[in-house]
Amino acid sequence: MASSDLEIKAKEAFIDDHFELAVDLYTQAIALNPNHAELYADRAQANLKLDNFTGAVADASRAIELDPSLSKAYFRKGTACIKLEEYQTAKAALETGASLAPGDSRFTNLIKECDQRIEEEAGDIPIHSSEKTTPGNVVPMEVVQPFNELSDQVIVASAKPKYRHEYYQKPEEVVVTIFAKGIPAESVSVEFGEQILSVSISVPGEDAYHFQPRLFGKIIPSKCRYDVLSTKVEIRLAKAESILWKSLEFSKENTVPQKVNASVTGSQRPTYPSSKPKRVDWDKLEAEVKKEFIVDGLKDNITLF
Repeated sequence: MASSDLEIKAKEAFIDDHFELAVDLYTQAIALNPNHAELYADRAQANLKLDNFTGAVADASRAIELDPSLSKAYFRKGTACIKLEEYQTAKAALETGASLAPGDSRFTNLIKECDQRIEEEAGDIPIHSSEKTTPGNVVPMEVVQPFNELSDQVIVASAKPKYRHEYYQKPEEVVVTIFAKGIPAESVSVEFGEQILSVSISVPGEDAYHFQPRLFGKIIPSKCRYDVLSTKVEIRLAKAESILWKSLEFSKENTVPQKVNASVTGSQRPTYPSSKPKRVDWDKLEAEVKKEFIVDGLKDNITLF
């Protein structure tokens, strides 16, 4: 079946509220015509209906990459980012879309919503850059979480993906590694949102790989970076706050962040829990036992007297 026929069937499925079928049909159409921006933009809309907001962001971003003049792709990206509480990213996308479709009031309404949400967040969350630094909240750059803690937090995807991924963290950043060997740098696309990581690896002749988690905590997109190496893709996420991420991905169960307590002053070095058994001072223990024995004996003599 031709890509255009699949696209028509996908649109019909969407109209009939068969959103999962629409996504599947759009995916088939994209496999046949991977550079058609409209297909990604329309699949983004179907993903929005399924509440797959990270997938919608990835699709809309790909559509924008293929056709920067496609206003509906910006609208769908902005809509999905609002659902993910990514208001700065949403506003940027919506403002660009509004410039391409000046008569569309939907952009204006959503931009106002973003401004309101951003203002609310600014009132609730203290601006850390203006806080006075004290020894109690200093997090030195060189301090790394102990290995026994990190090993419990390495995340590997539950369903077997095309590429395995895992992560570890420092007080100031999270490092995500995707084990993809021999991938050309031009085949890798990575985007950073306020709380979104979007990774796509598209190698000609192979199924595309997509990894779009909503992250446990917020990041600073401008400070994030990635490197495509011979055996892996290494992604460094700059934390917005020095908190301990309980997992890589956001979930309702893991919503209470923990401050990283890693203050070091002078020559003091951080101490970590050790698995080594504590040394027992047997001489001291024997002396204490003898002392208790003598005291108990004296008490008995006093009682008899």
